[in-house]
Amino acid sequence: MVKKRHADDILDLTYTPPPGAPAGVEVMTVAELRTRATEGLLQRPQRLDFHQLVVVDSGAAAHSVDFTGYWLTEGSVLWVRPGQVQSFGDATRIEGTVILVQPNFLPSGSAVAAMADDPFHPVLWQPVGDDLEAVALAVRHLAADYRTGAGLPPAVHADVLRHLLSVLVLRLAHLTAPVGSRVAAPTDAFVRFRAAVERDFATSHRVADYARALGYAPRTLSRATLAAAGMGAKEFIDRRVVLEAKRLLAHSDLPVVRVGERVGFEDPANFSKFFQQRAGLTPGAFRAAARRTA
Repeated sequence: MVKKRHADDILDLTYTPPPGAPAGVEVMTVAELRTRATEGLLQRPQRLDFHQLVVVDSGAAAHSVDFTGYWLTEGSVLWVRPGQVQSFGDATRIEGTVILVQPNFLPSGSAVAAMADDPFHPVLWQPVGDDLEAVALAVRHLAADYRTGAGLPPAVHADVLRHLLSVLVLRLAHLTAPVGSRVAAPTDAFVRFRAAVERDFATSHRVADYARALGYAPRTLSRATLAAAGMGAKEFIDRRVVLEAKRLLAHSDLPVVRVGERVGFEDPANFSKFFQQRAGLTPGAFRAAARRTA
């Protein structure tokens, strides 16, 4: 991992694989992560450009992902996705396995990749019984093949790890799935809309603009978003704007006016009204509350 300071106080973490590592995925222990991280890094707000899974073998510690606190205990599986902002609690209190995965490592267009990339899927799982045994075995198998596969051709090693990671992802997906259900990939319209919103939410807040750029009718985008995310397309855009505003308010010292500009509002009054309607607090009150909690 390479630490890169952003214009605000959120640290952007960009993944760079160590020499000789398989392309796209890395497996290490929590102890190794602590050793590699510079002092104080893990407790700082960090925005990842890769997937991070933490599988806890022992101990207990707090963890925060986008303003939600989680308690990690034995058997916990935490999944932080690209773009989410996280901070560790006391990472010396837990031991386990850390899996770092670059975007697009899993088979493109598959149900596995759709589940991995879906920001509406859970951040934390707590498997028990047979599920816990199956998840633990999948993690151990992945870790073992990561360590012992150096003698394989690089492309073969990567394929082995891709398949083993897919097993873990499917196991996690079905921990909360109804019996007999399947993990269905979202429609192409929603996948393209979601990617466009992630790229352009700070400059475009209108469904019609996305529909025109993507070649869909606005109603098509709204139906696809409702089916995949449980909300309309406009609500999806607004939630993404509010999330980024919350991140900047909580984790940076940017003036509220500048925060509004960063998420696409030229008029400070319009930003304050928009934020208060959707967050229930003025931007200043939200910042104060977030810092009291921190």
